[in-house]
Amino acid sequence: MEQLKFPIGRYIKTEVFTPELIASFVQTIETFPKRLQIEVGHLSDEQLNTPYRPEGWTIRQVVHHCADSHMNALIRFKLALTEDTPTVKPYLEDRWSELPDSKSTRIDSSIKILEGVHERLSLLLKSLTQSDLEREFIHPEHGRKILVKENIGLYAWHCDHHLAHITTLKKSKNWE
Repeated sequence: MEQLKFPIGRYIKTEVFTPELIASFVQTIETFPKRLQIEVGHLSDEQLNTPYRPEGWTIRQVVHHCADSHMNALIRFKLALTEDTPTVKPYLEDRWSELPDSKSTRIDSSIKILEGVHERLSLLLKSLTQSDLEREFIHPEHGRKILVKENIGLYAWHCDHHLAHITTLKKSKNWE
């Protein structure tokens, strides 16, 4: 079950951030909507409504979750860059995934959200100075300060993590 939940492994906090590593994270974030579209754009409703693991979200819910999560990420980055160590608002992603818009809406709307959010987010992240990368916010669920540069790595992982849920399921079902 662990492999199905975390097909690329659990997130491991990066300790040393180089400009090249940050650029790699930003590239992952920037290309995510296109990579996602390639994987899900041709799937049928039946395929989109298939959970990636037992008692897991469907592909449809994963796509909508990514839009929800990454909208929140953009806001959290902006808060960290414009306020002094703000406390961000968490959200109950498991409950959001059960709302009608996550369970039954066409995925096109979330793909469009992701395209716009990632275009803006990538532009913002590419413009950050070393000082900006050291800014931070407090996430009450984690009870600690999170650096902007750490959050960039986390969201790069988040992109690949959920994309792997989809590609792993597709491979297991021979949906190429």
